[in-house]
Amino acid sequence: MNKVYCYSRCTTCKKALKWLDDNKISYDEIDIKEKNPDEKTLRKLHKKSGLPLRKFFNTSGKLYKEMELSKKLNDMSEDEMFKLLASDGMLVKRPILITEEKVLTGFKEEDWKEACGIKE
Repeated sequence: MNKVYCYSRCTTCKKALKWLDDNKISYDEIDIKEKNPDEKTLRKLHKKSGLPLRKFFNTSGKLYKEMELSKKLNDMSEDEMFKLLASDGMLVKRPILITEEKVLTGFKEEDWKEACGIKE
C-alpha cells in the first residue's frame, strides 16, 4: 500500500491527493504535523529515495525561514540534519510519496506517474 505524508493546509498536498484519487491509486494518508516521521524512518526514506538529504527540507516553509536554515545546513552533519527533520513535521518537504520501490518528495506529476506505474 502506498503511503503519503501530507499536511492538510498545504495546497500542493491537496493537489497530490486529488491526483491520486483521480487516478484511482490507493494510499494511506499520514498527517506530517501530527505524525512526523522519526529519525529512523527519515533515514530509511532518504536511503530509498536516492535524493540528497537537502531535498527533504521544506525550503519554502515558515519555520525553515525563521530558523534561517538556508545559512546553516552547509555546516550541519547528516546526523544533525536528520535530528532536525525529525523534530518538526513542518520542516519536512511534502508531500512524500512512498511506494514499494520509490520515495518521492514534493509533487511532480510525471515523477508520480512513473512511481505509480501509470503508462500513457
